[in-house]
Amino acid sequence: MPEQVTIIGAGIVGLCCALSLQERGIAVRLIDRGEPGQETSFGNAGVVSPWSVIPQATPGIWKTIPRMLLDPKSALTVRLSFWPRMIPWGLRFLKSSSVKSVRNISDAMEVLCRPSIDLYRRHLQNTGHEDLIVDSNYIHAFRNPDQADLKDLGYLIRQEKGGHLERIDGPELRRIEPALSRDFNAAILIKGQARVTSPGRVGAVLADKVRQQGAEFVRTEVKGIKRTEDGQWHLTSPAGTIHADTVVLAAGVWSAELLKPLGLPVPLVAERGYHVQFPTPSASLENSVMDVDAKVVASSMQDGLRVAGTAEFGGIDAPPDPRKQSLLTAQARAMMPDLDTSDTQFWMGRRPSFPDSLPAIGPVEGHKGLFTAFGHSHYGLMMAPKTGELVADLVSGQRLNIPLDSFALSRF
Repeated sequence: MPEQVTIIGAGIVGLCCALSLQERGIAVRLIDRGEPGQETSFGNAGVVSPWSVIPQATPGIWKTIPRMLLDPKSALTVRLSFWPRMIPWGLRFLKSSSVKSVRNISDAMEVLCRPSIDLYRRHLQNTGHEDLIVDSNYIHAFRNPDQADLKDLGYLIRQEKGGHLERIDGPELRRIEPALSRDFNAAILIKGQARVTSPGRVGAVLADKVRQQGAEFVRTEVKGIKRTEDGQWHLTSPAGTIHADTVVLAAGVWSAELLKPLGLPVPLVAERGYHVQFPTPSASLENSVMDVDAKVVASSMQDGLRVAGTAEFGGIDAPPDPRKQSLLTAQARAMMPDLDTSDTQFWMGRRPSFPDSLPAIGPVEGHKGLFTAFGHSHYGLMMAPKTGELVADLVSGQRLNIPLDSFALSRF
């Protein structure tokens, strides 16, 4: 068991790895260029769903992609300069969309998502901020009632795994969520969920806990990693070379560049997501609600109402598309006609996405002392706590009772 582990990346995944390592008596050092938990982890819709076990690629999605790409209001866009990388990634994405693949991927996603609520409550215990996670339903709202079908593959899989789902009509939906538009005529209620009322605040609180438990935080950017003949890892940064015996790579979409010099190219892309937040919304939601047509999720937060969504494929450092702000604002207003959108906050982040919607978790073959914990796509908030548990067990040498083949880098 190592005396200290160095974690590259202090997002929600890195923080959960740190907490689980500390629980096993291992000292941690976290390296990040920014404030812990305030990069990609900051901007999600706050959904903590044990039943978010359906990958992005599903049967028949190939039929909808051309239409979405041609629709300027759709949730999917690809920047022109990114198409050379998008085509090979997209072919792998489509290869993962068969019924058999979806079921296999769903089994792996379940391992990570099912314990998320309990693990977050454990991590938040005794912080004084236990109320940052609250019980909730996850509501999928439909304008066309025929589409609200519990026999759909995604809903069938959830029910087979023990999820409690219920189809409701428009009047019942508005009884539960009066602020929603009357254009929604049916919904699927996914029960046994939770939501975080301030993702950024959760990151800050967990970082404080990690720090109070003795962790070292280094504010710099890791530019390269290499293992020397003496078996140590050398991390190059503007602050100088940092030496480490054991490294956990949890740097999100930036992880891929760090692996390239090691001869480990991985099909990881920056799937850029946006949100708009309304500080004085004059409308609120009791649950997290997805507008299935627009593919956006609305949730009431401590600091207002947030609507998050879209998938924009582009370069990591490409500037945000300002048109997304007006698009998301219009979609928010379509969901909640009485929403006050006079004051709008706009944000963009970069999801680290593999074609099969699964992250890379585990030891890197041929590179002793290097472990991966990145690539969580749309599911980082849900998957982070269990990822931390798995990484801590692996690093500390504990025997796992679940296979990790689905999360291995070698699967590509």
